[in-house]
Amino acid sequence: MDNNIAVIIPTYNEKDNIVRLIEEINLLRLPVDILVVDDNSPDGTGNVVETIKKTKSNLDVIHREKKEGLGPAYVEAFRYVLTRPEYKYIVQMDADFSHNPKDIPRLFRMARQYYVVVGSRYVKGGRVSDRWNAVRKFISKGGNFYARLITGLKISDCTAGFKCYRREALKLLDLNKIHLNGYGFQIQTIYELNKKNISIEEIPIFFDERAKGASKMNLHIVFEAFFSLILLRLRDKFFIR
Repeated sequence: MDNNIAVIIPTYNEKDNIVRLIEEINLLRLPVDILVVDDNSPDGTGNVVETIKKTKSNLDVIHREKKEGLGPAYVEAFRYVLTRPEYKYIVQMDADFSHNPKDIPRLFRMARQYYVVVGSRYVKGGRVSDRWNAVRKFISKGGNFYARLITGLKISDCTAGFKCYRREALKLLDLNKIHLNGYGFQIQTIYELNKKNISIEEIPIFFDERAKGASKMNLHIVFEAFFSLILLRLRDKFFIR
């Protein structure tokens, strides 16, 4: 594979979305390789990707033994792409079409100027689906306010899951210390990179409701992020190892 953009897509029970998503990414006609990271989906998502892989030279899949969540899946994928020097840019995105693949070129173009580019719901021009209810909007906006308050981040969308990293930025992460899931993972990675004083930029996106299937967000993920951010700050303040 001689492409220089890796698009990482973690999956768990996404067979109803993954085929179309792969097709739409390939329609972009960018120098892209797609890496699906499947947590042994009971619905057979991993097997579906294996079948598609036979006809797509730019597609690969990591099969994980069990469901461990978003954070461990991304960490394994990051380790993999960092062993492949041809990848100069790494995109992370959801499999459920809440992130529009047509926004990938915008992220990529901006990543030529900045080390990390965040697809943001909460900068000017960004928005979320009208199908979100009041509780979900409160959790999302409240979570971002809390993340900024605890971490000192100036980023509007700290919990964003649609990002493009330059390879050099990803290499700055100590992946052995990235241990959170869900919202917590998204905040921890951007927090750790922000401490490296590299350039981070946000661009507006429309965050849609998932196309098919059930949301993976739950209260455990929210509470993990809530308490873990306090521990992260205490660790840095008092140099706890």
